[in-house]
Amino acid sequence: MSSLPEFNEITVAVRNLKLNYKTNITKKPNFKEALLHFGRGERTAITVEALKGVSFDVHKGTVLGIIGANGAGKSTLMKAIAGLLPPSEGEIEIRGKVSAMLSLGVGFNPNLSGKENVLLGGLAAGLSRAEIDDSFSKIVDFAQLHDHIEMPMRTYSAGMYSRLGFAVATTINPEILLIDEALSTGDASFKEKSAARISELAQQAKTLIVVSHALATVQELCTKAIWLDHGNLIGRGTPDEVISAYTKFLSVGGAAIAMEDF
Repeated sequence: MSSLPEFNEITVAVRNLKLNYKTNITKKPNFKEALLHFGRGERTAITVEALKGVSFDVHKGTVLGIIGANGAGKSTLMKAIAGLLPPSEGEIEIRGKVSAMLSLGVGFNPNLSGKENVLLGGLAAGLSRAEIDDSFSKIVDFAQLHDHIEMPMRTYSAGMYSRLGFAVATTINPEILLIDEALSTGDASFKEKSAARISELAQQAKTLIVVSHALATVQELCTKAIWLDHGNLIGRGTPDEVISAYTKFLSVGGAAIAMEDF
């Protein structure tokens, strides 16, 4: 992304964030256990350390990209920042109104029309009915859903869901916007529009945090990046620096070694 104005004000501060959750796994039975349990494995509760002491700051006007393999803790971190998952240890300080687009279709009722979902989403974000009405045509125009906005969202494609979700999330004037893999769907023209909207928000001193497996997207959109691996913060810096270290790690297939902070 082209250079953007830098601001000293911190809008998201993550301090020694640890997040654990319990889940059940099925232990593969040995021959004796298989006979006793009719071939079924024993269910065992385990604790998963999803985040292991992660710390970083995000400033106003920053577009932060989060990269890492599946299971690295990226989506868990985003949910924690959004207030959907409480930390096991550590703290997250948020300074501003948060709008989150964390998963395709989350927050939408598929049995309601696109128009009704826009209204509910705006009200949930704290907007008045008048403010929603003022923004409605902008949302529909950006999402390119003029012929479908009155239809139930269960008839929408994944790309239509994504376009409407992004349009709503970015039009309600958030101070902090969280986007988790939401830009992975949609055609090339919409991705170009989305990139322009993200740049516009950053120019307005908004804070954006983007999770993407598409490293080219992170390089294009983001001004800073962090790399997570198995719940650990491995590296931080410019997108070029972090992606270079990450791709080198992938190419050698070795253990991740923490980068120096940039």
